[in-house]
Formats: sequence, C-alpha cells, structure tokens
Amino acid sequence: MVFTHDTEVSLLAAVTLVNTEDDADELGSVEDLDAFYERFEYTGRRDRDRAELDAVRALRPTLRELLTSDRDRAVELVNAMLADTHALPQLVRHDHWDWHLHAVDPDAPVATRIAIETAMAMIDVIRADELSRLGLCSDDTCDGIVLDLSRNRSKRFCSTTCGNRNAVAAYRARQADQA
Repeated sequence: MVFTHDTEVSLLAAVTLVNTEDDADELGSVEDLDAFYERFEYTGRRDRDRAELDAVRALRPTLRELLTSDRDRAVELVNAMLADTHALPQLVRHDHWDWHLHAVDPDAPVATRIAIETAMAMIDVIRADELSRLGLCSDDTCDGIVLDLSRNRSKRFCSTTCGNRNAVAAYRARQADQA
C-alpha cells in the first residue's frame, strides 16, 4: 500500500469527480451525486438539491488543477484550501472506518468536505513526493486524470474504455503493418 486507506479513497474520489466532466457529464443529476456520495462513503450533511450538485460540479476545475499541478503549486493550492475553510484536522472513527482524519465539520457543505478531504490526501502525496502517481490519460482523445497506485507505476489510462480503445488501435496498426 502506497498511502493509507482514507488517503487512497479521497484521491480516487477526487480523480473520479474530475473525470465526470466530459462530453457526457456523468454528474448531471442529484441522483448521480447520491451515487458518488455512497460509492466513496462520504458522511455528514446532505442537502440533496440542485445547489449542492452545482457546488460539487463547480469544484472540478479546482481539483483538476490541484491533481495536475507540480509540487510547489500543489502546496499553494492545498494551503489555500485549508486556510479558506479554517480546516482543523482531527482523528475520528465512525461506521466501519478506524481512526482517520477529518478536517472539517460534518455539517459543512459536501463540496467543502470533498475539497478538504482531497487537500488532506494531497498532503500525504506531497510529503511523500509521489505526485508522479497522478497524471493525464495516455489516450490522445481524453483529458482524464490517472491515479496510479500500482507498485510498478504502469497505469497509463484513466479508464478501461481508454485502455481498450488504445489496445484495439495498436492491434489494428500491427495488423495493417503485416498486410
């Protein structure tokens, strides 16, 4: 394991959230946000309205910048996010989660909690000098972000779809060369 479980989950959630912003926008409804919230086991307040959805959607460009920045810029962004929300890290235990960090009140808006959990996860990434585990999808037609938690750092595509598309293209190119 490269990072603690809560750090990995927060990073995966942030990458997933950023990657929902594409032509099909996979975060288009309150129900989509409900599924995201459940998938990544967020806790705390939920308004379940369009304003909350819009606030989470508006967070995507900030998270994209954070996840694709160099180390110095990532530090600036993390520090600003923590200062803007008056984050106060505390150890908490709830549900099936053992002791882990929360840095914002559970009554804070979900967009704020997502931002802070991402910032807290990025602290671990920055301190471990592991920003190379974050990158852009190798598919030339995709702007997705890749989180590579593999031991050999071999993950190149943001999704199975992008990986398959490139494998098929490479296969077809090999077949054309042999013809």
